[in-house]
Amino acid sequence: MLPLQNRRILITRARQQASSLKELLEALGAVVIAIPTIEIVPPHSYDSLDQAIAQLDRFGWLVFTSANAVEVFVQRLRSEKPMADTVSLPMIAVIGPATARAVEEAGLTVMLQPPHYIAESLAEALAPYAKGSHMLLVRAEEARDVLPDALTRAGASVSIASAYRNQVPMKSMEEIRKIFAASDSRPEVITFTSASTARNFAVLLEAGSLGLPAEVALVSIGPITSQAIREVGYEPTIEAEEPTISALVKAVVQLLSRNT
Repeated sequence: MLPLQNRRILITRARQQASSLKELLEALGAVVIAIPTIEIVPPHSYDSLDQAIAQLDRFGWLVFTSANAVEVFVQRLRSEKPMADTVSLPMIAVIGPATARAVEEAGLTVMLQPPHYIAESLAEALAPYAKGSHMLLVRAEEARDVLPDALTRAGASVSIASAYRNQVPMKSMEEIRKIFAASDSRPEVITFTSASTARNFAVLLEAGSLGLPAEVALVSIGPITSQAIREVGYEPTIEAEEPTISALVKAVVQLLSRNT
């Protein structure tokens, strides 16, 4: 029997990002319920990104903290500069393997990836190159300032360009209400792949006057996400060994193998 045979698991990733996690869980036999608690939408303005793209030769480093940022940057780059394949780009640093994959799929080259896939580790890896350097950070419109603050302290001039923003998909509230309405439709596990998915899940529960059943396990992809789960009043049941989708799936298997 497959390790997750007939186990009900709720995934909260944005719809355009959910497929890889869903496929991995389903391959192990899980019944996957996909209800996004985060929606990726355009920023209020692309001005900062377009201005940076117009002056790419000013930057020594181009820094990405998500695959979403890479995809939007490449779209805007090729829109602004149709001959983008011949454009000389700054050195590229990424936060982790998913972001690196997006860079490589765009035909670009990653020069730096930190040993741990969090902003603090990326800042530490970039610190030796920071002094006197001009770095472009392409990210969500709302994000932690750990990375730009650390790089600025290390001597870099950091420009931030908004590529997208996250918002709460309020239509998900009714879907959540339905799955928690009866014990046989409830998930055994809810997975959270970012701090935003956790915070937004809490917003949806509150908006729907819903409570989280005590028996539902919460699986976190990493320490930043776990912190967000605690900040909204819950405790992660288990945290992945590293902040990757494969490690998250491994944590789900480990958790549910205890409960068989």
